Amino acid sequence: MQCDDVAPALAGVVDGTAVLGWGASRHVSSCLRCQAELAQYRRLLRTLHQMREEPVRVPGDLQGLILARIDASDGGRAAPWARRAAYAGAVAATAAGAAGAIVLVASRNRRFRLAS
Repeated sequence: MQCDDVAPALAGVVDGTAVLGWGASRHVSSCLRCQAELAQYRRLLRTLHQMREEPVRVPGDLQGLILARIDASDGGRAAPWARRAAYAGAVAATAAGAAGAIVLVASRNRRFRLAS
């Protein structure tokens, strides 16, 4: 048995949707690469569960907070193009934060499962 034969089933083993056969179990017990991959899947699953339990709170005025911080740090000396770039970055960060919060809230009622 080789790593390529076992790898597709490792995610399923961690989330309980798959069981390794005797040969695959023996391979994993002696293969550091497969053991490391199992550990990564376990950490990922643990992190996903923590995300379900601890919702991300995004301030309502995130864009304003970012722009105020930028203004405070440069003392008003930034070039016009730098302000536009900072503004675009603030808008992008706000949109990404809002999208992440929406995905997290929407997925709270669903059970996370890793793809095998």
